[in-house]
Amino acid sequence: MKRIALLFAATLLVVSTGFAGERTNAETWTWSVNAGRLTHCLELSSSQYDDVAMACEYFSNKLLKAARSKDEASRSTLVRKAVMGNLKLMKSALDKEQYRKYVTLLNLTLHNKGLDVYLD
Repeated sequence: MKRIALLFAATLLVVSTGFAGERTNAETWTWSVNAGRLTHCLELSSSQYDDVAMACEYFSNKLLKAARSKDEASRSTLVRKAVMGNLKLMKSALDKEQYRKYVTLLNLTLHNKGLDVYLD
């Protein structure tokens, strides 16, 4: 009986520790993009690289501005505007297939970081 109680306590501790982890939000998360990895993943040409690097820098600056916002509603709006601005820049820099891959990567990244921005 003592073993079962200890096993239950240990399991409860592990489970509660797993759920106690903070969910990342725009306030605590900083955006950094490894352009080299994007180049490899999206198979960018040298002419596309500069445009993509500029779009990533723009996105990073806008997310930093959103993270500094005090109001939760305005933070959410600023994050959404940053994402949409980034997508607009990326759409002009990438071809159709590369853009599709980028949107998939961005959706996955935002979801994993806990930022609730839904892209269509």
